[in-house]
Amino acid sequence: MDRIRRVLAGPWVPPAAGKAPYLWLLSLSSFAWKYFYLRPSVRELAMLALTTIVFAPIYFSSFWLRDRRLVPVLLATFALGLVWAPFNFGACTFFIFASGMCAGIENRRYAYGTIALILCGAALIALSVDLPLSFLVPTLAIGTPVGIASVMDATLKRKQWQLLRKQEEVEHLARIAERERISRDMHDLLGHTLSLITLKAELAGRLLDRDVEASRRELNDIETHARKALAEVRSAVSGYRQTGFAHELAQARAALAAANVTLDAQVQAFTLPATAESVLSLSLREAVTNILRHADARHCEVSVTLQDGVLVCQIRDDGKKLGSLQALEQGNGLRGMQERVASLGGSCAWKWRAGSRSNCACQREGSHDSRTDRGGPVAGAWRACRTAQAGSRP
Repeated sequence: MDRIRRVLAGPWVPPAAGKAPYLWLLSLSSFAWKYFYLRPSVRELAMLALTTIVFAPIYFSSFWLRDRRLVPVLLATFALGLVWAPFNFGACTFFIFASGMCAGIENRRYAYGTIALILCGAALIALSVDLPLSFLVPTLAIGTPVGIASVMDATLKRKQWQLLRKQEEVEHLARIAERERISRDMHDLLGHTLSLITLKAELAGRLLDRDVEASRRELNDIETHARKALAEVRSAVSGYRQTGFAHELAQARAALAAANVTLDAQVQAFTLPATAESVLSLSLREAVTNILRHADARHCEVSVTLQDGVLVCQIRDDGKKLGSLQALEQGNGLRGMQERVASLGGSCAWKWRAGSRSNCACQREGSHDSRTDRGGPVAGAWRACRTAQAGSRP
């Protein structure tokens, strides 16, 4: 009983279809044309009312069924037209309805084929029973365009729905990518600074008993770097962080100097797009963070050159061999570095032997490289052309 109440409460058609399907039921009024010149019997009127009651749920169910599940509905509608065809030319309405119901068949070839079968079946009935043209002409003249238009409209709506789903998927993936970008940025921002703070805190602890003034300077540096990290996090969250490579190189030099690591930098002068410069700066920060955490190095070299239109950034150190290379390779830092460079079409490589070496290779925007473009100009911003061989420092 509850199920019957729910069915009667509706909706009987999908909300997206609107109110038009209810108005289409008025097409059954074509049965009344016969009675303008012939008086109907009580039995005929009763059968017509019963037919309308039977057809209504069949008609409304056609809006909810698809493909094979729609076949019984089509057969029932066709059967109603077949039964009424010898008695009332208004039976052509059922064949027209059956043609429109073919919109529920998602394969357009099968849908058009089913329309053809319905209309040809109606034509054969008209010829075999010798029905008047008042039955055959509306069936073919109205059923054909109604069926084709219904299939085309249903196909368009399905494509629009699929497009909407794809747009939602793209937005979902964009949100995931943005969260990953923010995660990488937070790692690069805080990982570097916290490593430096930890290093200075250990140094201040060792100097506390021997040189109070030096220990106080280290503590002041810790406070300065902590405030700077807080400011960078606020800027990153606000979306206004713009870190130049020259500034990042100066920061790297200061951080390495605090750990008694000398830095030699050889940077060739050329212009860089803002996005590429930001990626290069964050890659340098990650590499310096790894040197401070894991390398136990005393010397570091950074070189940025443009070789035949190929931007090559190399970062080397003379540190000891790491205890766990796999753990470092699987960490967020190197993975984030690789993802950033790859997002610009570049490539990264690193290797550890007696020391470590990180290489990034990208194609500079607007440049020319015969190895990758067969003598033509490279369109778009930055794309990978090679990965430099990584090895230990000579």
